[in-house]
Amino acid sequence: MPALTRYRDQVAVIDGAYRASFVEHADRVFRLAHGLKNQLGISRKDRFAVMAVNSHEYLELYHAAFLGAGIINPLNLRLAPQELAYIIRNSGAEIIFVDQYYADLIDSVLKLDGSLPVRKTILIGDGEGPHDLRYEQLLADAEPDIPEEPDEDDPVVLMYTGGTTGLPKGVVATQRAQILNCYHVDMTTGMFRKGARVLIQTPVFHVASIGGILWAFATGGTTILVPMFEPTRVLAEIEKNQVTATAMVPTMIHMLMSDPAFSADRIRSLTDLTYGASPMPAVLLDRLQEILPGIDIVQGYGMTESCSVLTFLTGDDHRAGGERLRSVGRPVPGVALSIQDESGALLPPGEIGEVCARGGNFMARYWNNPEATEKAFQGGWYHTGDAGYLDEDGYLFLVDRVKDMIISGGENIYSVEVENAISSHPSVAQVAVIGIPDDRWGEAVHAIVVLKEGIDVSEKELIDHARGSIAGFKIPKSVEFRTDPLPLSGAMKVLKRELRAPFWETERTSVA
Repeated sequence: MPALTRYRDQVAVIDGAYRASFVEHADRVFRLAHGLKNQLGISRKDRFAVMAVNSHEYLELYHAAFLGAGIINPLNLRLAPQELAYIIRNSGAEIIFVDQYYADLIDSVLKLDGSLPVRKTILIGDGEGPHDLRYEQLLADAEPDIPEEPDEDDPVVLMYTGGTTGLPKGVVATQRAQILNCYHVDMTTGMFRKGARVLIQTPVFHVASIGGILWAFATGGTTILVPMFEPTRVLAEIEKNQVTATAMVPTMIHMLMSDPAFSADRIRSLTDLTYGASPMPAVLLDRLQEILPGIDIVQGYGMTESCSVLTFLTGDDHRAGGERLRSVGRPVPGVALSIQDESGALLPPGEIGEVCARGGNFMARYWNNPEATEKAFQGGWYHTGDAGYLDEDGYLFLVDRVKDMIISGGENIYSVEVENAISSHPSVAQVAVIGIPDDRWGEAVHAIVVLKEGIDVSEKELIDHARGSIAGFKIPKSVEFRTDPLPLSGAMKVLKRELRAPFWETERTSVA
């Protein structure tokens, strides 16, 4: 609300041809809040789901939730119908907002399971698709009404994890936890300074977008959206709107810089670039620092359960270079980290164990899942499932997801380390390292590689290249070349479970 008073006529949102000032945006959010309560019967504790690409309407839905109009349940656009049906049933969402791209999918999900709690679907935008009411009609029939102020401990976002192991889990984030996370980010980086022009190109159903969704508005900045990441469109938006800050995963940065339309001049307005979700190949980081020497490049590490960020490797850290570029930085203010062994004992600096954390920015619980909540917070610490170690100065070095660690001949091999060795070869566009069944070693290190277009390299050359930077027992036993891009999650992380599945399915079949 203070932002509305301070920045009334400044541009708050740019979404393609759509422009809205703070006053105009607030009017739409207030009408939406009124419509949710009086026309759709949604109270502060009720959930409403959203299945749509990035848009100004999606932002309005988030902001209505933060005003206390309900709990927003953003749906991952990459989920299968059965997964969506499970989430809708588990969350109890009675209203779904959907755009033209996903209206038919949601309609098929509702027809697939007639027991789902959904009462109405609301169609966002001017497109077509099965629906009960149009979003703009909902706003037109409503009054600009401000809901009663929510409590700090009220749930505001119900965001489901990707379900990489078992069914997706609903992460209940409170008003306080979400806002604390934004303060942690700003205290560490200062990237949401007044007048920032923030481009949201990561999907807003993902926790990585929360900073742009909230903090640019609070500090009088402008939020610019693209529906989905597409390199040519992103380059155009950065250049046209003089974007100063954005977040990307390394895969997106590589795609942007490999686009035929790319030039450094087109992105020179950037002052802050945040990356995370997966390791940054050293060659890509070197090139980025070379073409944008004045930019603050920041790496963030966190998860849905922490409302985004636990650690930052700051711009100063990146400029200093050295060994710490392999780390994900130090914890932000308000977050404590520890490394623990399987029994929960704290490990000293340099020893590898599970990364555990605690702070006020963590979820309240997993939705309707007390067992998973208790397991996640054993001993008062949130257990991340990541393996890593802390150095003497508190920098966190990740070595792998615990479940992605390869055990070959009794040796623990961290796939990230092998991926870094292979990705440093100039011919490699993408690489994923997995463990596959091996009669002698139990698991063998297998690399799946996508080469840069028009470049050819042999398996032996890649293996010899890796041998120069990692121990012999970590060297891939085999290299598989693919022409299609590696499968990615909605967060643009490589889906290693999909890459592993064919190898281990064969193993299970042969054993049976």
